[in-house]
Amino acid sequence: MDIRRIVAENIRFIRQKRKLSQEALAAKSGISHSYIKYIERAEKSVSIVKLEKIAKALKVAPGLLLEQGAHHGIK
Repeated sequence: MDIRRIVAENIRFIRQKRKLSQEALAAKSGISHSYIKYIERAEKSVSIVKLEKIAKALKVAPGLLLEQGAHHGIK
């Protein structure tokens, strides 16, 4: 599976699990809403700096967002 797709699935799943909208995640992470949309659709690659900001906003370790299937273990 493509790394962009893995990151997209993990971010989307965790965001929804945390009951955050894309807009709320954008506000918490300091990343534009449109960029969050592109990341979640695997249409754009995410830089390591932005990945860290998103992970912090979701309250997970940045590496977790890169692991295939990692979102299944999120509580």
